[in-house]
Amino acid sequence: MLVGYARTSTLDQKAGLEGQKRELNEAGCDRLFIEQVSSVDVRERHKLAEALSYVREGDTLVVTKLDRLARSVAHLLEILDTLTDRGAALRILNMNLDTSTPTGKFMLTMLGGVAEFEREIMLERQREGIAKAKAKGKYKGRKPTARAKAEEVLQMYREGVGGTEIAKRLEIGRASVYRILDEAKGEA
Repeated sequence: MLVGYARTSTLDQKAGLEGQKRELNEAGCDRLFIEQVSSVDVRERHKLAEALSYVREGDTLVVTKLDRLARSVAHLLEILDTLTDRGAALRILNMNLDTSTPTGKFMLTMLGGVAEFEREIMLERQREGIAKAKAKGKYKGRKPTARAKAEEVLQMYREGVGGTEIAKRLEIGRASVYRILDEAKGEA
């Protein structure tokens, strides 16, 4: 059985998710596990955990791209170990790679290392660029969206609305709501 897994980092990436679903269906996947969550916090990837639990001996977990599955080589190898223990394989469509063969496993490990190295280089360049822009006074960071809604947060709180609900209604993080409330208490 072919089991598909699709993931995007944010809810805004609807087109990317639809494209992954289409590719997985075209590849012949019988079952799809789909989620919209960042790959950084692997503990929050419930659908990946479900997919890994679902696969059985002889099954193949299918993803469109390596970065949809794992963020690091260590995580990739952990996933591969889980699949191997279950007698299952991994197929990555855009690389035409299948770990049911020794060559496929070897190539995946090598390519995973290259992908991780490439990501680290990109992040290093990004940090350098931000540091240079800050030094020139051209980088201000993103606009503080939650702080701009501080009055609304305080008003809703005074009306008895809870922090989680405030965050949902104003589309800001829960931590931001509580930070605003704590600062308001400190000023009082």
